[in-house]
Amino acid sequence: MNNRLSAAVVVAVITCSSSCMIGPAYHRPSAPAAPAFKEEPPAGWKQAQPADGAVRGKWWTVYKDPRLDALEEQVTISNQNVLAAEAFFREAKAAVSVARAGLFPGLSSAPSVVNSRAQTTYTIPVTFAYQIDVWGSIRRGIAANSALAQASAAQLESVRLVYQAELATDYFELQGLDATVRLFSATVKSYEGTVALTQNRYDGGIATLGDVALAKTQLETARAQLADLGIQRAQFEHAVAVLTGKPPSALSIPDGTVQSPPPLFLAGIPSAMLERRPDIAIAERQVAAANEQIGIAMAALYPALTLSASAGSQASAVLDLLTWPSRFWSVGPQLAGTLFDAGRHRAQIRMSQAAYDAVVANYRQTVLTSFQQVEDNLAQLRILSEEGVIVDRAVQASQRSLQISTDQYRGGIANYLQVITAQTSALQNQRSAVEIMTRRLVASVGLIEALGGGWDTTQLPATKTLR
Repeated sequence: MNNRLSAAVVVAVITCSSSCMIGPAYHRPSAPAAPAFKEEPPAGWKQAQPADGAVRGKWWTVYKDPRLDALEEQVTISNQNVLAAEAFFREAKAAVSVARAGLFPGLSSAPSVVNSRAQTTYTIPVTFAYQIDVWGSIRRGIAANSALAQASAAQLESVRLVYQAELATDYFELQGLDATVRLFSATVKSYEGTVALTQNRYDGGIATLGDVALAKTQLETARAQLADLGIQRAQFEHAVAVLTGKPPSALSIPDGTVQSPPPLFLAGIPSAMLERRPDIAIAERQVAAANEQIGIAMAALYPALTLSASAGSQASAVLDLLTWPSRFWSVGPQLAGTLFDAGRHRAQIRMSQAAYDAVVANYRQTVLTSFQQVEDNLAQLRILSEEGVIVDRAVQASQRSLQISTDQYRGGIANYLQVITAQTSALQNQRSAVEIMTRRLVASVGLIEALGGGWDTTQLPATKTLR
Protein backbone atom coordinates (compact mmCIF):
# COMPACT_ATOMS: atom_id res chain seq x y z
CA MET A 1 0.00 0.00 0.00
CA ASN A 2 2.83 2.36 0.87
CA ASN A 3 4.47 1.66 -2.52
CA ARG A 4 1.24 2.39 -4.35
CA LEU A 5 0.77 5.58 -2.36
CA SER A 6 4.30 6.76 -3.19
CA ALA A 7 3.80 6.01 -6.86
CA ALA A 8 0.53 7.94 -6.87
CA VAL A 9 2.23 10.94 -5.25
CA VAL A 10 5.02 10.91 -7.85
CA VAL A 11 2.54 10.68 -10.74
CA ALA A 12 0.51 13.55 -9.29
CA VAL A 13 3.63 15.71 -8.91
CA ILE A 14 4.71 14.99 -12.50
CA THR A 15 1.24 15.88 -13.76
CA CYS A 16 1.15 19.13 -11.81
CA SER A 17 4.65 20.10 -12.92
CA SER A 18 3.49 20.52 -16.50
CA SER A 19 1.41 23.52 -15.50
CA CYS A 20 3.31 25.00 -12.53
CA MET A 21 5.68 27.80 -13.56
CA ILE A 22 7.37 30.07 -11.03
CA GLY A 23 8.24 33.56 -12.24
CA PRO A 24 6.85 36.37 -14.42
CA ALA A 25 5.03 35.75 -17.69
CA TYR A 26 6.69 37.45 -20.65
CA HIS A 27 5.21 40.45 -22.40
CA ARG A 28 7.12 42.41 -25.00
CA PRO A 29 8.16 45.75 -23.48
CA SER A 30 6.58 48.91 -24.77
CA ALA A 31 8.73 50.96 -27.12
CA PRO A 32 8.50 54.61 -28.19
CA ALA A 33 6.92 54.91 -31.64
CA ALA A 34 5.39 57.93 -33.36
CA PRO A 35 2.34 57.58 -35.65
CA ALA A 36 4.40 58.82 -38.62
CA PHE A 37 7.94 59.82 -39.49
CA LYS A 38 8.76 63.49 -38.95
CA GLU A 39 10.64 63.79 -42.23
CA GLU A 40 8.45 64.26 -45.26
CA PRO A 41 9.19 61.77 -48.06
CA PRO A 42 10.95 63.11 -51.17
CA ALA A 43 8.92 64.48 -54.05
CA GLY A 44 7.21 61.70 -55.96
CA TRP A 45 6.96 59.37 -52.98
CA LYS A 46 3.58 58.36 -51.66
CA GLN A 47 2.00 55.89 -49.29
CA ALA A 48 0.66 52.99 -51.34
CA GLN A 49 -2.47 51.08 -50.38
CA PRO A 50 -1.73 48.29 -49.88
CA ALA A 51 2.02 48.63 -49.33
CA ASP A 52 2.91 47.32 -52.77
CA GLY A 53 5.99 49.52 -52.88
CA ALA A 54 7.55 48.01 -49.76
CA VAL A 55 10.92 46.36 -50.20
CA ARG A 56 10.80 42.58 -49.78
CA GLY A 57 13.27 39.74 -50.04
CA LYS A 58 16.31 40.56 -52.16
CA TRP A 59 16.06 44.30 -51.68
CA TRP A 60 18.96 45.17 -54.01
CA THR A 61 16.91 44.09 -57.05
CA VAL A 62 15.00 47.39 -56.82
CA TYR A 63 18.03 49.03 -58.47
CA LYS A 64 17.62 46.80 -61.56
CA ASP A 65 21.38 46.35 -61.95
CA PRO A 66 22.32 42.76 -62.94
CA ARG A 67 25.95 43.29 -61.98
CA LEU A 68 24.97 44.41 -58.48
CA ASP A 69 22.56 41.45 -58.22
CA ALA A 70 25.35 38.97 -59.01
CA LEU A 71 27.70 40.54 -56.46
CA GLU A 72 25.07 40.60 -53.71
CA GLU A 73 24.32 36.90 -54.17
CA GLN A 74 27.93 36.14 -53.25
CA VAL A 75 27.70 37.82 -49.84
CA THR A 76 25.50 35.12 -48.30
CA ILE A 77 27.54 32.16 -49.52
CA SER A 78 31.09 33.55 -49.45
CA ASN A 79 31.43 36.39 -46.94
CA GLN A 80 33.37 35.01 -43.98
CA ASN A 81 31.62 37.22 -41.40
CA VAL A 82 28.25 35.92 -42.59
CA LEU A 83 29.50 32.34 -42.44
CA ALA A 84 30.73 32.94 -38.87
CA ALA A 85 27.30 34.30 -37.87
CA GLU A 86 25.67 31.23 -39.43
CA ALA A 87 27.94 28.98 -37.33
CA PHE A 88 26.97 30.88 -34.16
CA PHE A 89 23.31 30.30 -35.04
CA ARG A 90 23.91 26.55 -35.36
CA GLU A 91 25.66 26.65 -31.99
CA ALA A 92 22.64 28.41 -30.44
CA LYS A 93 20.28 25.79 -31.92
CA ALA A 94 22.38 23.03 -30.37
CA ALA A 95 22.16 24.79 -26.99
CA VAL A 96 18.36 24.50 -27.21
CA SER A 97 18.66 20.75 -27.67
CA VAL A 98 21.03 20.58 -24.70
CA ALA A 99 18.53 22.43 -22.51
CA ARG A 100 15.61 20.34 -23.74
CA ALA A 101 17.42 17.14 -22.76
CA GLY A 102 16.78 18.15 -19.13
CA LEU A 103 13.11 17.27 -19.56
CA PHE A 104 13.96 13.61 -20.00
CA PRO A 105 15.36 11.05 -17.58
CA GLY A 106 18.97 10.01 -17.65
CA LEU A 107 20.05 6.39 -17.86
CA SER A 108 23.61 5.37 -17.04
CA SER A 109 25.68 2.32 -16.19
CA ALA A 110 29.05 1.83 -14.50
CA PRO A 111 30.06 -1.88 -14.49
CA SER A 112 32.82 -2.70 -12.03
CA VAL A 113 35.10 -5.51 -10.84
CA VAL A 114 36.32 -5.24 -7.25
CA ASN A 115 39.08 -7.53 -5.96
CA SER A 116 39.51 -8.10 -2.21
CA ARG A 117 41.25 -10.67 -0.05
CA ALA A 118 38.08 -12.67 0.36
CA GLN A 119 36.65 -12.58 -3.15
CA THR A 120 36.14 -10.82 -6.43
CA THR A 121 32.82 -9.00 -6.90
CA TYR A 122 31.30 -8.30 -10.34
CA THR A 123 28.63 -5.60 -10.57
CA ILE A 124 26.54 -4.46 -13.55
CA PRO A 125 24.31 -1.60 -12.37
CA VAL A 126 21.85 0.51 -14.38
CA THR A 127 20.95 3.85 -12.83
CA PHE A 128 17.88 5.93 -13.70
CA ALA A 129 17.58 9.59 -12.64
CA TYR A 130 14.84 12.06 -13.48
CA GLN A 131 14.58 15.59 -12.13
CA ILE A 132 10.92 16.50 -12.19
CA ASP A 133 10.42 20.05 -13.44
CA VAL A 134 7.99 20.98 -10.67
CA TRP A 135 8.66 24.73 -10.72
CA GLY A 136 9.36 25.14 -14.42
CA SER A 137 13.07 25.98 -14.24
CA ILE A 138 13.97 23.46 -16.96
CA ARG A 139 11.19 24.65 -19.24
CA ARG A 140 12.24 28.23 -18.65
CA GLY A 141 15.81 27.27 -19.50
CA ILE A 142 14.57 25.82 -22.78
CA ALA A 143 12.54 28.97 -23.47
CA ALA A 144 15.56 31.17 -22.67
CA ASN A 145 17.82 29.21 -25.00
CA SER A 146 15.12 29.23 -27.69
CA ALA A 147 14.86 33.02 -27.43
CA LEU A 148 18.64 33.33 -27.65
CA ALA A 149 18.66 31.03 -30.69
CA GLN A 150 16.05 33.25 -32.33
CA ALA A 151 18.22 36.25 -31.44
CA SER A 152 21.15 34.47 -33.08
CA ALA A 153 19.03 33.89 -36.21
CA ALA A 154 18.20 37.60 -36.26
CA GLN A 155 21.90 38.37 -35.72
CA LEU A 156 22.69 36.30 -38.81
CA GLU A 157 20.19 38.36 -40.80
CA SER A 158 21.57 41.57 -39.33
CA VAL A 159 25.11 40.63 -40.38
CA ARG A 160 23.88 39.74 -43.87
CA LEU A 161 22.10 43.07 -44.14
CA VAL A 162 25.12 45.03 -42.93
CA TYR A 163 27.48 43.49 -45.48
CA GLN A 164 24.93 43.53 -48.29
CA ALA A 165 24.37 47.24 -47.64
CA GLU A 166 28.11 47.86 -47.40
CA LEU A 167 28.63 46.13 -50.75
CA ALA A 168 25.87 48.19 -52.39
CA THR A 169 27.34 51.37 -50.91
CA ASP A 170 30.84 50.55 -52.18
CA TYR A 171 29.39 49.60 -55.57
CA PHE A 172 27.58 52.93 -55.94
CA GLU A 173 30.65 54.82 -54.73
CA LEU A 174 32.67 53.01 -57.39
CA GLN A 175 29.96 53.81 -59.93
CA GLY A 176 30.22 57.47 -58.94
CA LEU A 177 33.98 57.38 -59.35
CA ASP A 178 33.55 55.92 -62.83
CA ALA A 179 31.21 58.79 -63.69
CA THR A 180 33.80 61.23 -62.33
CA VAL A 181 36.51 59.53 -64.38
CA ARG A 182 34.40 59.94 -67.51
CA LEU A 183 33.84 63.59 -66.63
CA PHE A 184 37.56 64.27 -66.16
CA SER A 185 38.44 62.34 -69.31
CA ALA A 186 36.08 64.57 -71.28
CA THR A 187 37.48 67.62 -69.46
CA VAL A 188 41.06 66.68 -70.32
CA LYS A 189 40.08 66.30 -73.96
CA SER A 190 38.38 69.70 -73.86
CA TYR A 191 41.38 71.29 -72.17
CA GLU A 192 43.67 69.83 -74.83
CA GLY A 193 41.58 71.67 -77.40
CA THR A 194 41.89 74.85 -75.37
CA VAL A 195 45.68 74.49 -75.23
CA ALA A 196 45.74 74.10 -79.00
CA LEU A 197 43.54 77.17 -79.35
CA THR A 198 45.75 79.37 -77.17
CA GLN A 199 48.88 78.07 -78.86
CA ASN A 200 47.48 78.93 -82.29
CA ARG A 201 46.46 82.38 -81.07
CA TYR A 202 49.93 82.90 -79.61
CA ASP A 203 51.55 81.77 -82.84
CA GLY A 204 49.36 84.28 -84.64
CA GLY A 205 50.48 87.04 -82.30
CA ILE A 206 47.00 87.44 -80.76
CA ALA A 207 47.36 85.67 -77.38
CA THR A 208 50.15 86.03 -74.85
CA LEU A 209 52.53 83.37 -73.67
CA GLY A 210 50.81 83.68 -70.30
CA ASP A 211 47.57 82.41 -71.88
CA VAL A 212 49.38 79.33 -73.17
CA ALA A 213 50.93 78.72 -69.72
CA LEU A 214 47.55 79.03 -68.02
CA ALA A 215 45.92 76.63 -70.47
CA LYS A 216 48.68 74.07 -70.00
CA THR A 217 48.48 74.42 -66.20
CA GLN A 218 44.73 73.82 -66.33
CA LEU A 219 45.27 70.73 -68.52
CA GLU A 220 47.98 69.15 -66.38
CA THR A 221 46.01 69.78 -63.19
CA ALA A 222 43.02 67.95 -64.67
CA ARG A 223 45.26 65.08 -65.79
CA ALA A 224 46.69 64.76 -62.25
CA GLN A 225 43.18 64.70 -60.73
CA LEU A 226 42.14 62.06 -63.26
CA ALA A 227 45.11 59.86 -62.37
CA ASP A 228 44.41 60.24 -58.63
CA LEU A 229 40.87 58.89 -59.06
CA GLY A 230 42.40 55.50 -59.91
CA ILE A 231 43.53 55.06 -56.29
CA GLN A 232 40.02 55.42 -54.89
CA ARG A 233 38.53 53.21 -57.57
CA ALA A 234 41.02 50.43 -56.84
CA GLN A 235 40.24 50.62 -53.11
CA PHE A 236 36.48 50.34 -53.66
CA GLU A 237 36.95 47.46 -56.09
CA HIS A 238 39.12 45.64 -53.56
CA ALA A 239 36.53 46.23 -50.83
CA VAL A 240 33.79 44.74 -53.00
CA ALA A 241 35.97 41.70 -53.71
CA VAL A 242 36.54 41.01 -50.00
CA LEU A 243 32.83 41.45 -49.22
CA THR A 244 32.07 38.72 -51.76
CA GLY A 245 34.66 36.41 -50.19
CA LYS A 246 37.28 36.80 -52.92
CA PRO A 247 40.86 38.08 -52.82
CA PRO A 248 41.16 41.52 -54.46
CA SER A 249 43.09 40.08 -57.40
CA ALA A 250 40.19 37.77 -58.29
CA LEU A 251 37.60 40.45 -59.05
CA SER A 252 37.51 43.20 -61.65
CA ILE A 253 34.51 45.47 -62.14
CA PRO A 254 34.66 47.16 -65.56
CA ASP A 255 33.33 50.64 -66.12
CA GLY A 256 30.12 50.91 -68.10
CA THR A 257 27.22 51.38 -65.71
CA VAL A 258 25.57 54.80 -65.98
CA GLN A 259 24.23 56.36 -62.79
CA SER A 260 20.45 56.42 -62.41
CA PRO A 261 18.36 58.12 -59.72
CA PRO A 262 17.47 55.84 -56.79
CA PRO A 263 14.15 53.98 -57.03
CA LEU A 264 11.07 55.05 -55.11
CA PHE A 265 9.99 52.82 -52.24
CA LEU A 266 8.03 53.17 -49.03
CA ALA A 267 9.28 54.08 -45.57
CA GLY A 268 6.03 52.79 -44.04
CA ILE A 269 5.00 53.73 -40.52
CA PRO A 270 7.27 53.78 -37.45
CA SER A 271 5.41 51.03 -35.58
CA ALA A 272 6.19 48.61 -38.42
CA MET A 273 9.89 49.08 -37.65
CA LEU A 274 9.47 46.85 -34.59
CA GLU A 275 8.82 43.92 -36.92
CA ARG A 276 11.19 44.76 -39.77
CA ARG A 277 14.64 45.33 -38.29
CA PRO A 278 16.71 42.31 -37.24
CA ASP A 279 18.64 44.30 -34.62
CA ILE A 280 15.34 45.19 -32.92
CA ALA A 281 14.38 41.51 -33.03
CA ILE A 282 17.73 40.62 -31.44
CA ALA A 283 17.16 43.06 -28.58
CA GLU A 284 13.56 41.89 -28.05
CA ARG A 285 14.54 38.19 -27.98
CA GLN A 286 17.26 39.02 -25.46
CA VAL A 287 14.57 40.61 -23.29
CA ALA A 288 12.52 37.39 -23.52
CA ALA A 289 15.56 35.31 -22.50
CA ALA A 290 16.28 37.65 -19.57
CA ASN A 291 12.67 37.29 -18.41
CA GLU A 292 13.09 33.50 -18.31
CA GLN A 293 16.24 33.89 -16.22
CA ILE A 294 14.18 35.67 -13.54
CA GLY A 295 11.87 32.63 -13.39
CA ILE A 296 14.83 30.26 -13.18
CA ALA A 297 16.31 32.27 -10.30
CA MET A 298 12.96 32.31 -8.49
CA ALA A 299 12.48 28.55 -8.96
CA ALA A 300 15.82 27.95 -7.23
CA LEU A 301 14.17 29.07 -3.95
CA TYR A 302 12.05 25.91 -3.99
CA PRO A 303 13.18 22.32 -3.40
CA ALA A 304 14.05 20.10 -6.35
CA LEU A 305 12.35 16.73 -6.72
CA THR A 306 14.34 13.92 -8.27
CA LEU A 307 13.09 10.43 -8.98
CA SER A 308 15.91 7.90 -9.04
CA ALA A 309 16.15 4.15 -9.41
CA SER A 310 18.85 1.60 -9.89
CA ALA A 311 18.89 -2.05 -10.81
CA GLY A 312 21.37 -4.67 -11.89
CA SER A 313 23.13 -7.78 -10.79
CA GLN A 314 26.04 -8.47 -8.46
CA ALA A 315 27.90 -11.73 -7.98
CA SER A 316 31.29 -13.18 -7.15
CA ALA A 317 31.45 -15.08 -10.44
CA VAL A 318 30.82 -13.81 -13.93
CA LEU A 319 28.40 -16.61 -14.78
CA ASP A 320 26.37 -15.89 -11.64
CA LEU A 321 25.56 -12.38 -12.95
CA LEU A 322 22.85 -13.96 -15.11
CA THR A 323 21.15 -15.79 -12.24
CA TRP A 324 18.03 -14.50 -10.53
CA PRO A 325 19.45 -14.30 -6.97
CA SER A 326 22.18 -11.86 -8.08
CA ARG A 327 19.71 -9.16 -8.93
CA PHE A 328 19.25 -5.97 -6.93
CA TRP A 329 17.10 -2.84 -7.30
CA SER A 330 16.10 0.32 -5.52
CA VAL A 331 13.71 3.18 -6.28
CA GLY A 332 12.58 6.32 -4.57
CA PRO A 333 12.07 10.08 -4.82
CA GLN A 334 14.47 12.65 -3.39
CA LEU A 335 13.57 16.16 -2.30
CA ALA A 336 16.51 18.56 -2.04
CA GLY A 337 16.35 22.17 -0.99
CA THR A 338 18.52 24.86 0.55
CA LEU A 339 17.78 25.63 4.19
CA PHE A 340 20.14 28.59 4.52
CA ASP A 341 22.30 30.39 1.94
CA ALA A 342 22.79 33.85 3.49
CA GLY A 343 20.50 35.46 0.89
CA ARG A 344 22.39 34.15 -2.16
CA HIS A 345 19.31 32.97 -4.05
CA ARG A 346 17.39 36.18 -3.46
CA ALA A 347 20.42 38.19 -4.55
CA GLN A 348 20.50 36.14 -7.75
CA ILE A 349 16.85 37.04 -8.33
CA ARG A 350 17.71 40.72 -7.96
CA MET A 351 20.62 40.26 -10.35
CA SER A 352 18.30 38.66 -12.92
CA GLN A 353 15.78 41.48 -12.53
CA ALA A 354 18.50 44.11 -12.96
CA ALA A 355 19.80 42.28 -16.06
CA TYR A 356 16.24 42.26 -17.42
CA ASP A 357 15.89 46.01 -16.86
CA ALA A 358 19.18 46.57 -18.70
CA VAL A 359 18.16 44.61 -21.79
CA VAL A 360 14.76 46.35 -21.82
CA ALA A 361 16.57 49.71 -21.87
CA ASN A 362 18.82 48.40 -24.66
CA TYR A 363 15.73 47.29 -26.62
CA ARG A 364 14.10 50.71 -26.33
CA GLN A 365 17.35 52.47 -27.26
CA THR A 366 17.69 50.23 -30.32
CA VAL A 367 14.19 51.24 -31.38
CA LEU A 368 14.97 54.93 -30.91
CA THR A 369 18.21 54.61 -32.88
CA SER A 370 16.38 52.87 -35.72
CA PHE A 371 13.91 55.76 -35.97
CA GLN A 372 16.80 58.23 -36.04
CA GLN A 373 18.51 56.32 -38.86
CA VAL A 374 15.34 56.28 -40.96
CA GLU A 375 14.71 59.98 -40.38
CA ASP A 376 18.36 60.81 -41.21
CA ASN A 377 18.25 58.97 -44.52
CA LEU A 378 14.83 60.35 -45.43
CA ALA A 379 16.18 63.84 -44.79
CA GLN A 380 19.24 63.13 -46.92
CA LEU A 381 17.16 61.83 -49.80
CA ARG A 382 14.78 64.79 -49.70
CA ILE A 383 17.47 67.46 -49.41
CA LEU A 384 19.79 65.83 -51.95
CA SER A 385 16.91 65.54 -54.39
CA GLU A 386 16.24 69.27 -54.05
CA GLU A 387 19.96 70.06 -54.22
CA GLY A 388 20.31 67.94 -57.34
CA VAL A 389 17.74 70.05 -59.17
CA ILE A 390 19.60 73.22 -58.19
CA VAL A 391 23.00 71.81 -59.23
CA ASP A 392 21.58 70.65 -62.57
CA ARG A 393 20.55 74.25 -63.25
CA ALA A 394 24.02 75.41 -62.20
CA VAL A 395 25.61 72.90 -64.60
CA GLN A 396 23.54 74.19 -67.49
CA ALA A 397 24.31 77.83 -66.61
CA SER A 398 28.06 77.17 -66.23
CA GLN A 399 28.21 75.34 -69.56
CA ARG A 400 26.50 78.29 -71.28
CA SER A 401 28.91 80.66 -69.55
CA LEU A 402 31.88 78.55 -70.71
CA GLN A 403 30.62 78.50 -74.27
CA ILE A 404 30.11 82.27 -74.28
CA SER A 405 33.54 82.95 -72.73
CA THR A 406 35.26 80.64 -75.21
CA ASP A 407 33.50 82.27 -78.19
CA GLN A 408 34.37 85.73 -76.89
CA TYR A 409 38.00 84.69 -76.42
CA ARG A 410 38.13 83.38 -79.98
CA GLY A 411 36.69 86.70 -81.14
CA GLY A 412 39.23 88.67 -79.14
CA ILE A 413 36.69 90.44 -76.92
CA ALA A 414 37.46 88.48 -73.69
CA ASN A 415 40.71 87.62 -71.93
CA TYR A 416 41.77 84.10 -71.14
CA LEU A 417 41.18 84.54 -67.40
CA GLN A 418 37.44 84.57 -68.11
CA VAL A 419 37.76 81.26 -69.93
CA ILE A 420 39.73 79.70 -67.05
CA THR A 421 37.11 80.89 -64.55
CA ALA A 422 34.26 79.47 -66.66
CA GLN A 423 36.07 76.14 -67.11
CA THR A 424 36.69 75.79 -63.38
CA SER A 425 33.06 76.62 -62.57
CA ALA A 426 31.71 74.17 -65.16
CA LEU A 427 33.93 71.34 -63.90
CA GLN A 428 33.04 71.98 -60.25
CA ASN A 429 29.33 71.99 -60.96
CA GLN A 430 29.49 68.85 -63.09
CA ARG A 431 31.49 67.08 -60.40
CA SER A 432 28.97 68.22 -57.76
CA ALA A 433 26.16 66.75 -59.86
CA VAL A 434 27.94 63.38 -59.96
CA GLU A 435 28.65 63.48 -56.21
CA ILE A 436 25.04 64.35 -55.37
CA MET A 437 23.73 61.48 -57.48
CA THR A 438 26.17 59.13 -55.75
CA ARG A 439 25.11 60.39 -52.33
CA ARG A 440 21.46 59.91 -53.25
CA LEU A 441 22.12 56.28 -54.19
CA VAL A 442 24.13 55.69 -51.00
CA ALA A 443 21.39 57.34 -48.90
CA SER A 444 18.79 55.09 -50.52
CA VAL A 445 20.86 52.06 -49.48
CA GLY A 446 21.09 53.53 -45.99
CA LEU A 447 17.32 53.94 -45.86
CA ILE A 448 16.71 50.36 -46.98
CA GLU A 449 19.16 49.15 -44.33
CA ALA A 450 17.51 51.35 -41.69
CA LEU A 451 14.13 49.84 -42.64
CA GLY A 452 15.46 46.31 -42.19
CA GLY A 453 16.05 45.41 -45.83
CA GLY A 454 13.52 42.87 -47.03
CA TRP A 455 13.35 41.09 -43.66
CA ASP A 456 10.69 40.89 -40.96
CA THR A 457 10.13 38.89 -37.77
CA THR A 458 7.95 36.31 -39.52
CA GLN A 459 11.23 34.89 -40.82
CA LEU A 460 12.47 34.09 -37.30
CA PRO A 461 12.63 30.31 -36.78
CA ALA A 462 9.71 28.91 -34.80
CA THR A 463 10.55 27.54 -31.36
CA LYS A 464 9.60 24.00 -32.35
CA THR A 465 12.06 24.04 -35.26
CA LEU A 466 14.91 24.85 -32.90
CA ARG A 467 14.63 21.58 -30.98
